[in-house]
Amino acid sequence: MSETNLDLSGLKCPLPALKTRKALSRLAKGDRLSIICTDPLSAIDIPNLLRETGDRLLASDKRDEKLVFEIEKS
Repeated sequence: MSETNLDLSGLKCPLPALKTRKALSRLAKGDRLSIICTDPLSAIDIPNLLRETGDRLLASDKRDEKLVFEIEKS
């Protein structure tokens, strides 16, 4: 199991979701992806993306102006 960190700060919709999808496609089952976004729409886009891909949202948190998502590849 590996963990990948992706800082998508400053990117606007739809780029955070597109880059998250691309990063997930390179992971093996059980790998984890941690992403940081500043676009408020990511709070909607990332969970919707995970419903499409079937990957698991382990945690989501708002820290200052940043949204942090912890994802596990299914």
